[in-house]
Amino acid sequence: MKHFLTLSGVLWLLPVVAFSSTATQGVDPTYKTETQNVCAKIGRKLSSVSVHECNGLSFDVPRFYSVGGLPILEKHFPAAHADAPKILFIGGIHGDEYSSVSVTFKWLNTLNKHHSGAYDWHFLPLANPDGLLQSRSSRVNQNKVDLNRNFISAPDFPEPLVHWKKKARERSRYYPGQSPLSEPESRVIHQLIDEYRPDIVVSVHAPHGILDFDGSNLQPPKKLGPLHLRQLGTYPGSLGNYAWFVKRIPVMTIELEHAGIMPASDDINRMWTDLVSWVGEKTVERNQVVLSEPQ
Repeated sequence: MKHFLTLSGVLWLLPVVAFSSTATQGVDPTYKTETQNVCAKIGRKLSSVSVHECNGLSFDVPRFYSVGGLPILEKHFPAAHADAPKILFIGGIHGDEYSSVSVTFKWLNTLNKHHSGAYDWHFLPLANPDGLLQSRSSRVNQNKVDLNRNFISAPDFPEPLVHWKKKARERSRYYPGQSPLSEPESRVIHQLIDEYRPDIVVSVHAPHGILDFDGSNLQPPKKLGPLHLRQLGTYPGSLGNYAWFVKRIPVMTIELEHAGIMPASDDINRMWTDLVSWVGEKTVERNQVVLSEPQ
């Protein structure tokens, strides 16, 4: 079976490669109960993500857990060759940004149906399950920490807690915790960056309605669908600050227009196509090899 995708007027013919995750081999199948329980909670919380849709993704065996003991869902789509670009894809680091989780699930479903093996993708669709799944969703985790301020700051930046006290007026929504990586959820991302060694990190947020980018070694895309590039700079302790200025891994931040309203289906598809097209362009520049993922 083959799938077709048109990018920039060029028709690509791509085989669909079936991959079986080794993560579940030899593991007690009762692990599925944990992911099914989380899927049930997500389905009740988000009208745009059904329980059936979530369960159908067959997430990997849980390795990481939130402060409240919820598994942090992971899904790995391995590449067909070892030197393929690696993309770490993160949704829902802020629990009150519903659309960031919902849209990430839509793109997860696209890959689940059509992954060609051209690229290597690793998804965390909901990095802050406690924040989203409590009765009143919150930006922060169960310890009241903003996970996107809980990373290590680059040497030329102030410590996150100092910045919060002096510049952020000690607003509770931006509390970075008493020390970097104090939270299990931020340590998950830190560990994955070290273990997985992605070529780029993509993080989905809302509601600024722009495309942000941290990294000078790659030319960022000018737009993804309706979102246009507007680089805002980084905050001490943020993922963009940590991944780029500490780890030298570029970070694309997709800021959807609304936190509680899904983008139109056409815009979701256009954003994905533009993202994949950009990854393909960077691959050509780096390896002189033309690769593509289907929409």
